[in-house]
Amino acid sequence: MNNIILVCPSCSSKNRIPAGKQHLSPKCGKCGTVINTGANTVPVELTDSDFQSFVKNASLPVMVDFYSPTCGPCQSIAPIISNLSKEYLGKVIVAKLDTSTNPGTAMHYQIRGVPSLYFFKNGEIVDQVVGAPPENQLRQKLDSII
Repeated sequence: MNNIILVCPSCSSKNRIPAGKQHLSPKCGKCGTVINTGANTVPVELTDSDFQSFVKNASLPVMVDFYSPTCGPCQSIAPIISNLSKEYLGKVIVAKLDTSTNPGTAMHYQIRGVPSLYFFKNGEIVDQVVGAPPENQLRQKLDSII
């Protein structure tokens, strides 16, 4: 999984925050001050090896963007996905999985076209969208699973 490096507002120490834990109100390792990830929030990058456990153990609903880096529509919605990860921090975990390097999970969910967006709650699929939907449709889906 990817990490975010944030500077503590109290003691100026650099802190490495795993992206998969950015929604848990991380604290500075030196002084214990809560660090707001806010504008630095990024979608969680998942792999075949950690996908199932991450989705099943998530304390919040999860939206997963199944994408390929060579896909034009995937690239066009990437900024929207990134913005939604910031906007819905603490409400929904926004994650992504590269299907070209992680084919096992894509096969498990029978992903035949990308982008495919799957919405999980309590480890179960509650909704899905295939293709590049407009931003307002994604917001409606996210609002409905909160």
